[in-house]
Amino acid sequence: MTPDRHDGLEASMDAWEELVTSALLGTDRRPPALSVARAADGGAPVALLDAAALHTVRRRAGLRPGPAAPAPEPAPEDHRRPLPEAARHRLGMLLAGRAAPTPSGGRRGAAPDLAELLPQWLAAANEHGYRAPASALPALLDAARARTDLRPQALALAGPRGLWLAGLNPDWKFALRGAASGAALPDPADGEAVRALWEEGLFAERVALLAAVRAEDPAAALSLLRGGWAAERAEDRLMFLDSLRAGLSDADEEFLEEALSDRSRNVRSTAAELLAALPGSALAGRMADRATSCVSLDRTDGGATIVVEAPHECDAGMQRDGVVATPPAGRGERSWWLGKLVDSAPLSCWRERFGGRSPEEIVALPVADDWAGELHAAWCRAAVRQRDADWSRALLGSPATPPATGPGTSSLAERAQLLSTLPDGERARWVASFIAAHGLSEAFQLLGVCTVPWPEPLGGAVIDALDIARDAGSYPWSFSGVMGLAERCLSPDAAPQLESLTALTTEPEDASPGAGGYWSEAFQRLVSTLRLRSQMMTELSPGPNCPGA
Repeated sequence: MTPDRHDGLEASMDAWEELVTSALLGTDRRPPALSVARAADGGAPVALLDAAALHTVRRRAGLRPGPAAPAPEPAPEDHRRPLPEAARHRLGMLLAGRAAPTPSGGRRGAAPDLAELLPQWLAAANEHGYRAPASALPALLDAARARTDLRPQALALAGPRGLWLAGLNPDWKFALRGAASGAALPDPADGEAVRALWEEGLFAERVALLAAVRAEDPAAALSLLRGGWAAERAEDRLMFLDSLRAGLSDADEEFLEEALSDRSRNVRSTAAELLAALPGSALAGRMADRATSCVSLDRTDGGATIVVEAPHECDAGMQRDGVVATPPAGRGERSWWLGKLVDSAPLSCWRERFGGRSPEEIVALPVADDWAGELHAAWCRAAVRQRDADWSRALLGSPATPPATGPGTSSLAERAQLLSTLPDGERARWVASFIAAHGLSEAFQLLGVCTVPWPEPLGGAVIDALDIARDAGSYPWSFSGVMGLAERCLSPDAAPQLESLTALTTEPEDASPGAGGYWSEAFQRLVSTLRLRSQMMTELSPGPNCPGA
């Protein structure tokens, strides 16, 4: 650069700084160094803006091109079959509908909610083994970024090319956290490659590797964990330990027993929770001894009554086995300790403790001194953790029984968890009977644990209950949650049955104002959504000429 050009560049930079200073301080306090003629035309503020526009063009024109960035690595191949053309268009509509504005006035109208159909579409597309079109990857990653519930299915459809694209945009870095940074995992049988990635890989790569090895060879996965376990960070040890939930077996007991002495309280607590899920573990046996010493059967009054003597202290052995000495706010120490002992004890120990009684007979026994709630809640947690369907049935009782007077628990959240341990068909029948007896107002949580689409008689029970609520002139907005759930979970085959409910009916005198119109609109939306879901599944079905069909 010549001296004259260098001086001109410095003068231009000085002039720009002078303009910036005048703009920040104000032309009254710091008049810009402009000619009087230019300033007189519109005053100093106008002259300042004119000069700034001029210098902006000059600065941009004087920029030199920077060095070219290295080209990214080519995107990996995705050998899954492409989407059928109709399904490609549908995906574009669903992704566009995800960002559509919410209708004003609080009413959704009769059109289907495309954003709520996207999860089902993604799940079905993945079941068929399709890959996402390259043009849809940015919108798919944006959708996964906005909704965490979409991430597993969206990233599965995006595949390796989606992870490659996510590595080029910081806004999509979430996609790399649990996906081994987009890198392919070694074959679990390749011990040398597995060991190298375990020792040198990023945390996300190691978590994914551990899951892959455990699925193929649980003993090899435990060997990975043991190597260098003490040197891992506490939060990493916790994540690694949590991965043992999948495929948990008695072979994990020795390692989990060692983890009970970990220096991290969270790690110790997780190890104890996993051991409690193994009814034959030594920890389960210790908890059974403690729990049965606190809960016994009293026959002094001629009848059988359960009596409880909660622990008076949380000794070192209890703390090592996962009982936290300090209870949460609002909980008493003794009831907290009792609950932890009972929910960690194998449920099989109670049959012997109560003279060979069945779970139904045990749950039906009266409990002295208001300990029934704490004891039954602990049994509920144990039944869910141990996936014991017999105890779950006993604690649920008859669906016709009012929840407040049920045999085991009045909590709908606990009932939903208990239902999750039952076979799908039995679960649906129980909830259908519950709805027939008590209506929909208390069934929302229970519906959420039923398989989709809802089998009969559950689907029919929901439709009948909605029809009854409509005819009664019930406040319609209180059923909007169930309506939304029905749109996603009812079988599309129910659409013809619902056609008659779309008509506008005469409102009863005591009905909520506008209820008839709302119900008609809601049923129209339900019917159109079910038909759209049916069409979506047809579009995703591979045709005879589709590769891999």
